[in-house]
Amino acid sequence: MEIFRKKSGYRWMDVYILANVVELGTCHFCKRFLTLQNDPGGRTFAQMTHAARSGCRNIAEGCERLTTSQASGIDLVNVAYGSLCELRDDYNKWLMLDRQAPWPTSSAEAQRIYAVRLDPAVYTEDINHACCLHILAQYEKFATWLDNPDSHIRANAFLILLQRTITMLENYIARLGKDFIEEGGFKERMSTVRSEARAQQEGVPEESPTCPLCGNGMKMRKTKEGAKPFWGCTGYPACKGIVAFQKKA
Repeated sequence: MEIFRKKSGYRWMDVYILANVVELGTCHFCKRFLTLQNDPGGRTFAQMTHAARSGCRNIAEGCERLTTSQASGIDLVNVAYGSLCELRDDYNKWLMLDRQAPWPTSSAEAQRIYAVRLDPAVYTEDINHACCLHILAQYEKFATWLDNPDSHIRANAFLILLQRTITMLENYIARLGKDFIEEGGFKERMSTVRSEARAQQEGVPEESPTCPLCGNGMKMRKTKEGAKPFWGCTGYPACKGIVAFQKKA
């Protein structure tokens, strides 16, 4: 087992690309439609642009943190999720202030936006430059709606893109949780890697035995005094199977 997780490569992830499209469009939306008359204190402008920014930056930071801390990485991705949910409510409010409800998912206009798919991210070199160009190209796919002079069309388009992004994040967070259950966090990986290294140093066989009680794999453990190693079932405490351990000849 490696002590560090492989980097997720967030610049290749559709959820990161789409979150960037939402952020760019939200900045354009706020500059165009929020005025001194409808947002005299600038609070809505600040809130919406900050929520859009938080969605992008916390996906990036969270994915990077996963290398050494599964818990903090998940926390940051979850912050991104919460920020984008908050932004979704802001666009809902924009429509409802004008006595409008969002387009039904089954409506023809909504389905046209849902039908637009992102291109796969392919970066050969100069990744930062290529990623920015890719994000701008994906924005153009939705420009008919995101640059529309009608703020209601823009708001409806953002709600659809936000829902897609939020659903992607929900699935990603669920996958991270599953990985955490199966592999543990960074401290547990450190402990496992150190145990494996110590086992090699002490002449422990490379392949662990099978538990005689339940058939699961086993890992090297030591008595409370730390003097005598033995094989313990990985299903402990549900299974308390043990096998005596002998050093390599």
